[in-house]
Amino acid sequence: MNIKKDNIDELNAVVTIKIEKADYEERVDNILKDYRRKARFDGFRPGKVPQGLVNKMYRKPILAEEINKILSESLAKYLVDEKLNILGEPLPNADKPLSIDWDHDSEFEFAFDIGLAPELDIAVSEKDKVPYYTIKVDAGEITKQIERMQSRFGKLIDADQVTENEVLKADLAEADKKGSPVENGISVEDASISLEFIKDDKTRKKFKGCKPGDQLVIDVKKAFENETDLAALLKISKEKLAGISPDFLVTLKTVSRFEKAEINQDLFDKVYGKDNVKSEEEFKIRVEAELKSAFDRNSDYRFRMDARDYYLGKFKQELPGEFLKRWLLHTNDGKVTMEQIEKDFDHFKSDLKWQLIKGKVTKDNNMKINEEELLAHATDAIRQQFIQYYGIAEVPAEMLEKYAKESLAKDEERNRYAEGLNENKVYEFIRKTVKLDSKEVTLEKFNKLFEE
Repeated sequence: MNIKKDNIDELNAVVTIKIEKADYEERVDNILKDYRRKARFDGFRPGKVPQGLVNKMYRKPILAEEINKILSESLAKYLVDEKLNILGEPLPNADKPLSIDWDHDSEFEFAFDIGLAPELDIAVSEKDKVPYYTIKVDAGEITKQIERMQSRFGKLIDADQVTENEVLKADLAEADKKGSPVENGISVEDASISLEFIKDDKTRKKFKGCKPGDQLVIDVKKAFENETDLAALLKISKEKLAGISPDFLVTLKTVSRFEKAEINQDLFDKVYGKDNVKSEEEFKIRVEAELKSAFDRNSDYRFRMDARDYYLGKFKQELPGEFLKRWLLHTNDGKVTMEQIEKDFDHFKSDLKWQLIKGKVTKDNNMKINEEELLAHATDAIRQQFIQYYGIAEVPAEMLEKYAKESLAKDEERNRYAEGLNENKVYEFIRKTVKLDSKEVTLEKFNKLFEE
């Protein structure tokens, strides 16, 4: 067997593998002999089938399969032995279409295009400067958070009349120009109308002062500009909206006003559990601590964005672009077009560059992941999933660990958790190493950073 690499340029090369008869003949013959011992043909006793007949029927597919195995094994070993840092996977050479005569060829030559990762000169040091935004937990944010909690545990109470943003129960009937119900027109009983979502001021004013039992006519197409909402209110399809009268007779049945929960022991218990908070002062302290924790997570998220952008800005090397586009097209196997790849290629390149940067930081600083760390990371990730998707914060530790071990037993899941943990380690190393350009900002200013 002969393997060689020809460099096209610094980022592209062609690996040629020549497989000779000595590389595969013994393997193929042994498999064919085994087939002969096991083959069953009419007119022949087991093990007595002529070898020539077995060869005629099976040699070609067996030869193709063994050549493919040898090729795959040899190429993988060569890339490892030569310590080639390739991007993507080797592709059949674009300039040498494969042509094989399995009946007559005894030597086989294959050529593969490979894309090479550039040598990076990026290193994380204390000379680097990355912004770190700390969000103020001021009295205003604490008040807003408490108000959100009051709203969460608030309730609807009956009201005598409409004043501003009440919720109404009403019967609706499609009406003519005089406001009388249309025969066989659309009618809805006990429709729920929230005045807060009616954007037309004239329509809102019509409701003001109305009491249960009162009637009024409104233009529903002005009141509800969103066709999906209007169709849902009238219980018809959006396609039917064009053919209905915009005027509807509304008969009020009930008026309800939302009342926020009072700041008292009942609210403390509902938010934090029975008797875990016993005063308004303790309540505010607990809210402040939770806000700080949430804001710290937001600060870390923003730091990751800024650190990534900072080091991507230091990445000046080129990538084997045309090779990578071919590889993406090949990998997605008809699911995307070259036009789509071209459109998203800058985003793909940024992700790939960041992968290369992370790899270099990991290697330069000898970062390792042990089993204990990986299990802890997977356990915490699953805990967060219970909170996010099910609203369950208190999950027994042994149950979380069981789920984590089951996930880590699957290669795909294990690789995903390992990659996530490695990324955490890289960002943590960057945060501890670089000079942080610390800036304290309000939540409003922090949120505006994402609009820039």
